[in-house]
Amino acid sequence: MDGVNSGILLVDKPQGMTSHDVVARVRRLAGTRKVGHAGTLDPMATGLLLIGVDHATRLLHHLVGLDKEYLATIRLGWATTTDDAEGEPGERADPARLAAVAESAIRDGMTRLTGEIDQVPSAVSAVKIDGKRAYQRVRDGEQVEIAARRVTVAEFELLALRREADAVDLDVRVACSSGTYVRALARDLGAGLGLGGHLTALRRTRIGRFAVADAPSLDDLDVASALVRPAEAARRAMPVLELGAQEAIDLGHGKRIPAPDGTSKETAIAAVGPAGRLVAIVERRAGQLKVVTGFPQEEQQP
Repeated sequence: MDGVNSGILLVDKPQGMTSHDVVARVRRLAGTRKVGHAGTLDPMATGLLLIGVDHATRLLHHLVGLDKEYLATIRLGWATTTDDAEGEPGERADPARLAAVAESAIRDGMTRLTGEIDQVPSAVSAVKIDGKRAYQRVRDGEQVEIAARRVTVAEFELLALRREADAVDLDVRVACSSGTYVRALARDLGAGLGLGGHLTALRRTRIGRFAVADAPSLDDLDVASALVRPAEAARRAMPVLELGAQEAIDLGHGKRIPAPDGTSKETAIAAVGPAGRLVAIVERRAGQLKVVTGFPQEEQQP
């Protein structure tokens, strides 16, 4: 499809596809190899993927760290080797103990996993260990040990509880920082209750201010009409500085410009020029704004 401009696509990923599969499909639809995504979803998971097309792929780095929200189902009763339903099951919990677990105990366990916590990602996560993905090391038969990392679980809400013959299923909502593994929450909740636990369903509903409700399915995707222009995508992700014509020219040439009073010293800023063109992502350095990521002018034309 010739003539597709750069921008960000919101895509509702179906179950059974990898994030790379979605990227490959968008490459064909958009007619360009310059396509990438901001944040992987496992094949089992569904929901929101942010896809960058053409020079908007430069913006993806600044979207990866946005907070996320998920709907998930956690099954208590046994753990698995992957912390989800695709792994080999471990030992089953004692049926009497499983049947006796109180909702209040489950809620208490969820509360202990809320806030700032130290979380060990799943051994089959995409975390890199000495330059190699953890899941690839597991597939290659290696023993994997991943260090705990500090993450923030802003909300861990119990939506529904269902008792089955050999399990307890929990429908939950999780709002969390980037880098949080919902599979690990399922694992740790089950371990804390002495029952074992794993994830059976996961749907990402939000990334920052981008919502899956605004994302078409992959089968219904029309790239040209669905593209969110780089400036609009940046506005949803970070503070914005409106530039004058000369400031846009200077930043476009990689020059530094004076930082306006009140400009944050620690936050990336979207510098938007006349006609709503994203000129650059900038950071404040010693009273000036320095280009971190520049965007070619010709790629911003509507």
